Amino acid sequence: MPGAIDWLLSGPPWVQYRTRLDLLGQSERSKDVQAARQAMLDHPQVQALVSELAEWPGPPLTRHNDASHLLHKLTFIADLGLRATDPGVDRIVDRVLAHQAAEGVFQVKVNIPTHFGGTGKDQFAWMLCDAPSIVYALAKLGVKDRRVKVAAKYLAGLIRDNGWPCAATPELGKFHGPGRRSDPCPYANLIALKALAQTREWHDDDVCRLGAETLLQLWQHRTEQRPYLFAMGTDFARLKAPLIWYDVLHVTEVLTQFEWLHKDKRLNEVAAIVTAKADDQGRFTPESIWQAWRDWDFGQKREPSRWLTLVAVRASNRLIEHARN
Repeated sequence: MPGAIDWLLSGPPWVQYRTRLDLLGQSERSKDVQAARQAMLDHPQVQALVSELAEWPGPPLTRHNDASHLLHKLTFIADLGLRATDPGVDRIVDRVLAHQAAEGVFQVKVNIPTHFGGTGKDQFAWMLCDAPSIVYALAKLGVKDRRVKVAAKYLAGLIRDNGWPCAATPELGKFHGPGRRSDPCPYANLIALKALAQTREWHDDDVCRLGAETLLQLWQHRTEQRPYLFAMGTDFARLKAPLIWYDVLHVTEVLTQFEWLHKDKRLNEVAAIVTAKADDQGRFTPESIWQAWRDWDFGQKREPSRWLTLVAVRASNRLIEHARN
């Protein structure tokens, strides 16, 4: 797909940067890579994200698919390739690390209404639908602090025989998602795997194998199971960026990071849904959008998105490379 590569390299600096690293395999020491990275750091859109995140924790999180929340902006700058040592990011990391629960995981400011089992007040807390995303972001940003390892270990220890459940800090009282307590939470499994995939310590551990099997079982039985209302139907199959919620591209991006899954028929079925959506030039167009991200190239449904294309091609390439080897 040389034409698509040229198109990606003509895009915004964060797409150029990740294309050179993730698709072309160029070194971080390459002059072209360094130039793209510096242009990314200097870009007004990236600087705006860093400025916003300097106010962490920001407003309380009232729903986990609030695409405008700082939690998702934190994971996105990590996806772009920012580092804890970059200007302004060090301050963000310090503010995130400052809110660690006694159990070891990191907290966000939340407000869970009383009719959902919460307190109805702003408070620092954690749930399995947010805590793994913070661990993921810190690991991707290159934070070496021991507290990140402690948090990852605690997350790993929450898994059950059927994957990660809906779990939350005791301070949230009776809070529980809309499902049976015995069921695994699909979203918790997805982002917990995403977090643990970032370190070799957990990447090949049986914990990740169990969580991955849970997601693949959910795909296999998608017509009869939808725990915690996470279905795998029409909405699930729509391409959307950034990777915030439970959808086909997010699942494909996470599961293809585990080399030991690359021959799994079920994963290849999920990934095939993504690859089938490419146009004749190998480009991908968003099929659903987050309004909070409308100023980015994936915030529209009219034309192909370079960032969406990069993410889709990168995940597909992982499976292709494995087949070649």
